[in-house]
Amino acid sequence: MSAQTVQSIRRTRLRAVFGSFVGTTIEWYDFYLYGLAAALVFNVQFFPGSTPLGGSIASFATLAVGVVVRPLGGILAGHFGDRVGRKSLLVVSLVVMGVASVGIGLLPTFEQVGWWSVVGLVLLRCLQGLSAGMEWGGAALTSVEHAPAGRRGFFGSFTQVGSSAGMLLATGAFTVTTALSTPEQFAAFGWRIPFLASAVLVVVGLLIRLGVEDAEEFRQLREADGVSSAPVLELLRHHTRPVLVTAGLRLGQNGLYYLVTTYLVSYLVLKGLDSSVLLEATMIASAIGLISTPFWGALSDRYGRRRVSQLGYCLTAVAGWVLFFVAEAGALSLLPLVVVLVINVAHDSVYGPQAAWFAEQFPVRVRYSGVNLGYQLGTVVGGGFAPFIAALLFQAGNGTPWLIAAYLTLLAVLSLAASVLARDPRGADDVDLVGAGDPRVPEARPAPATPSAEDHPTDHLVTQEAR
Repeated sequence: MSAQTVQSIRRTRLRAVFGSFVGTTIEWYDFYLYGLAAALVFNVQFFPGSTPLGGSIASFATLAVGVVVRPLGGILAGHFGDRVGRKSLLVVSLVVMGVASVGIGLLPTFEQVGWWSVVGLVLLRCLQGLSAGMEWGGAALTSVEHAPAGRRGFFGSFTQVGSSAGMLLATGAFTVTTALSTPEQFAAFGWRIPFLASAVLVVVGLLIRLGVEDAEEFRQLREADGVSSAPVLELLRHHTRPVLVTAGLRLGQNGLYYLVTTYLVSYLVLKGLDSSVLLEATMIASAIGLISTPFWGALSDRYGRRRVSQLGYCLTAVAGWVLFFVAEAGALSLLPLVVVLVINVAHDSVYGPQAAWFAEQFPVRVRYSGVNLGYQLGTVVGGGFAPFIAALLFQAGNGTPWLIAAYLTLLAVLSLAASVLARDPRGADDVDLVGAGDPRVPEARPAPATPSAEDHPTDHLVTQEAR
């Protein structure tokens, strides 16, 4: 292989990884902005007649609405992504998210137009949910399918890093805006600025994503007319088990993240504590996540996705109890350290390997549909309702958080069970995943180890499609 060809392969891989990272960062920036605004602003701006607790519950209900429609976005993107390609859907998802976020930034409040403001908020949140449902699967597969043999965990983790980067940007935007404005100015117009700024970010993301191509593996399948005519139906008919397994793998990780980054802000406010400590801690954890997420992804390439992820699930099972113990004790000086350990160890050890692990459950014909549907179903159950359920459990527990901690433990145990059932192909460069999870295709035998990933430029996640 010529040096020029090797350099071309490397540039293609780097462009794919960078495009996934940047686009996902922008997507999650917009999506997390809503979560922060739901905890800090929307309960007052759109539900002003409610009690503080009632306003929080109503605000978190609109947050959950956006997550509920994510599977629909995942189904739509999976159908067209498995038929047309990953790139086209990534461009569409970025545009939809940008339009929705700018729309929220321009939305009149309840005081100005009454309940129409709530209707507009819900509709725009639904658009955000559709976009988020379309985004992750395409970005994850773009990274993983371009990865060299044995590096899928590491390459796929850069899609996951976009979540930390997006949260860092969103939290930073709110922190800067609140610091540069009075409480009155922030309530009047300051909260809108981070939403409106997403228009600039979307333009930047589009310029980068338009230069990314689908992986050779999918292009060969499409050129051979091997794409499925109805990938979602084929998925549900032949791959129900891996869909349920991947959904289960999401529960503990996603529930933990939503409780820490969204509900805990509201909890501190209701307790009369300084919520800015949590915002700062989240920013620190998000910054560390830029390094810790690829670290855990690379570790899963060496030791297996299951072993690394199960460590995170076990830590997640106790994380809620530790977090709320510190908060109940009023030890806010310790909260940043606890949040960093919870996010960057318990959460990231699961999240880092997730893109590769999900992709490894499905063959290329239905892979976009499979990873999207499993991911989004797990998000709805484990994450989208988590702040809403936590607010109800807080009330049911007479103002104590221990039912919430028990709820998170339950989610972690369910994810542990799913991890036992998931395929975990060790030595990714020695395993052919063409029939992953497909009862019609016998399990592939290990192939001889390759001396170098560069010796096989077309060695992608699946080397040939099952006929």
